[in-house]
Amino acid sequence: MPESDLVDRVRAGDVRATARLLSWVEDGAPGLGAAMGALSAGGSAAHVIGVTGAPGVGKSTLTSALVGEYRRRGRRVGVLAVDPSSPFSGGALLGDRIRMQEHSTDPGVFIRSMASRGHLGGIAAATPQAIRVLEAAGYDVVLVETVGVGQSEVDVAATADSTIVVLAPGMGDGIQAAKAGILEVGDVLCVNKSDRDGAESTAREIRQMVAMTPRAQGDWTPAVVLSVASRGEVEPVVAALDEREEWLADAGHLRDRRRRRAAEEILAIALGQVRRRLAEDDGTALDALATRVADGTLDPFSAAVDLLEANRAGEKVGLAGPAAIQVAPGPERE
Repeated sequence: MPESDLVDRVRAGDVRATARLLSWVEDGAPGLGAAMGALSAGGSAAHVIGVTGAPGVGKSTLTSALVGEYRRRGRRVGVLAVDPSSPFSGGALLGDRIRMQEHSTDPGVFIRSMASRGHLGGIAAATPQAIRVLEAAGYDVVLVETVGVGQSEVDVAATADSTIVVLAPGMGDGIQAAKAGILEVGDVLCVNKSDRDGAESTAREIRQMVAMTPRAQGDWTPAVVLSVASRGEVEPVVAALDEREEWLADAGHLRDRRRRRAAEEILAIALGQVRRRLAEDDGTALDALATRVADGTLDPFSAAVDLLEANRAGEKVGLAGPAAIQVAPGPERE
């Protein structure tokens, strides 16, 4: 299908076209650049909400409950649920889609499971472009649920407009919040499963930490709320997100945040292209440089510069000896 036709169908809200373009995004299809270029012209901006936290705190249940709440408001919702990759096929387990079966027949909801494919930080490398696709398809809210790997899921904070960090009583999350820097990641700190013992004390610990965290004047103060997502009791979470959305729209906060997000996205795409170009080489340059580094005749920083220069010049590496390498001329190093 031509890129222009696919983009037109996505903009019209065609579910199959949206799913196909998301597959292009995940696979890095040859026509992706042209399609995304056409897609970036115009289009609405959704409220992008990240949902992160350790395994077992109820992220998927909370996400499903949020979908239901936003649908009751008449807003179209897209969900990107990032699952761990299969070590055999590279695909996602699709566990999050299984948990959200109640929304599968709703034409106002689009759910997509994405494989992390080894990308660290809790989300997939293709997530920012996938968000753009869902925005172009007319979804008002995009929920991004992270893998659930523990204390390293910080990429979602740079990808989303608002980030929910889901905690649970009885899991030591008061200490984890301080240790993992969660107060810097989360815009809404949600103590889920609050019908359990210890929920109020966990929320109190988090509020004390929030109060002690220094913030620049005008910065957003994270909201600490309780929920029981399994019973659909997420009104405090949605209220905090509404307040956050209003704050972002005021005084240009959303514009500044999205500019920073775009900068991160551009850098990630550029680095991915460089990595792909280096990987497409026959490996001669990398092997020769690795030999010199292993032998102690070249440091890895200089080797990296040489590898980039050789790739940029389009030159092949010629071995003149066991540890010799010829690359494009570069600055002399002592």
